[in-house]
Amino acid sequence: MMELTPLNSVPPIKPPPGHNLFPTLNPPEKTLTFHKFLVLFLTFIAYAAFHASRKPPSIVKSVLGPEIKALNGTDSTIVATGWAPFEGASGPHRLGELDLAFLLAYSIGMYFAGHIGDNIDLRIFLTVGMLGSGVLVIAFGLGYFLDVHWLGFFLIVQILCGLFQSIGWPCVVAVMGNWFGKAKRGLIMGVWNSNTSVGNIIGSLVASSVLSFGWGWSFVLPGLFILVVAALVYMFLVVSPDHIGLELASKEIEMNVEGVALVGSEMGEVEEEGVLEPEMEGAGAIGFLQAWRLPGVAPFAFCLFFSKLVAYTFLYWLPFYLRQTVVAGVQLSHKNAGILSTVFDIGGVIGGVLAGVTSDIIEARGVTSIVFLLLSIPSLLFYRIYGSVSMFTNIALMLISGALVNGPYSLITTAVSADLGTQSLIKGNSRALATVSAIIDGTGSVGAALGPLLAGYISTRGWNSVFVMLVLSIFIASLFLIPIVKNEIKGKLNEGKWLWISVIKR
Repeated sequence: MMELTPLNSVPPIKPPPGHNLFPTLNPPEKTLTFHKFLVLFLTFIAYAAFHASRKPPSIVKSVLGPEIKALNGTDSTIVATGWAPFEGASGPHRLGELDLAFLLAYSIGMYFAGHIGDNIDLRIFLTVGMLGSGVLVIAFGLGYFLDVHWLGFFLIVQILCGLFQSIGWPCVVAVMGNWFGKAKRGLIMGVWNSNTSVGNIIGSLVASSVLSFGWGWSFVLPGLFILVVAALVYMFLVVSPDHIGLELASKEIEMNVEGVALVGSEMGEVEEEGVLEPEMEGAGAIGFLQAWRLPGVAPFAFCLFFSKLVAYTFLYWLPFYLRQTVVAGVQLSHKNAGILSTVFDIGGVIGGVLAGVTSDIIEARGVTSIVFLLLSIPSLLFYRIYGSVSMFTNIALMLISGALVNGPYSLITTAVSADLGTQSLIKGNSRALATVSAIIDGTGSVGAALGPLLAGYISTRGWNSVFVMLVLSIFIASLFLIPIVKNEIKGKLNEGKWLWISVIKR
């Protein structure tokens, strides 16, 4: 007699093929701790590969676009053309539109990817996203070897690539949420989320190192890298402990439940007392609109809209900016500008870890995020004003700016998304995690699409205008966190913590 599968349920998921090929990977030969580290490594390198494959467009911008000669600190002139159709005075506009095509498709795809990821095997879904991304990144590079000059070709490739890339984030965050509880989530996620900066660094170094052989190679090698990592993910990634007969320690589950309940209380919600039911296998995925109504999701999502606008403007335009800027009287080459831009990502690694550790210590994600955001405003202004004085000041201020800009971006897209996606209002259903993380990062990705586009148009009027846009965006991002910060401070005072605030008020 055929056994029917209930609606809104997920069929039992088999262990990945690698566990059948190497039986010693299965329990009891390998412990829960071993598999946690394996999941940490695989998801880390998977998303690093995604970001490495996104970096080539920013590295080759100065080659595709018009060659601009910096005359002094503020003036510049076009002395040569780039690769059609990105050459000439309108070149930066076309490059900005190329970024928009990718990031808009990415942000739209993010909303759908999160909900789909809640209903199918995340390992398969993630592998599909990586394979599609790798093929399309290589396809963009083939435009060089095939001498393609049709704008439509590059736009279509970027749109399709954005859709496949949108699969990555909801999947890896959901997998991490399945394996790691609330305890020290900020630290774990802060370290883990350095995958974005590590990926940017890998992509920048690889793309810059082969740029002299032709800009097509700057796409082909990162594309091959993500294809190789996709094979590892397909063979060895275990989505959830129960897929191989493991369970999280009861203490860790308890800490997760207690921490998740705290999220609701910090948002001003009153929770019913009692023990939360553990997630039942086959529990239905949360609805899209229902996820939007969860406490804290909308404020953090709109905050990420503006903070990611800033982060992605640097991601896509920093090498181009460095190429046009005279540093200590010297204009950087295409290769050196690409390599120097990695300093911002190194700062991002430091900022992500620092924000995660800080939020764990003070137990307040919103307070941590708003402090980083407000400090990044003077940091960006100083970088614009004094970054050209010397190479040392440029590197130092870029490092600080990278840490402060990427700190809250890292925190919101990881620990905050995981907190909100497993709170008690959804009864511990971790399958909502992909939906919530997709909503938050998808909304942020709309801002990420807008930032590079605006930078492409505004930069033709001068880079001071671009930095004004970045500062205003950060200020607006901080405004969305004010209600969250108020509730966090109120909650800490009610718990008898942070009493120094009461003293200051008096």
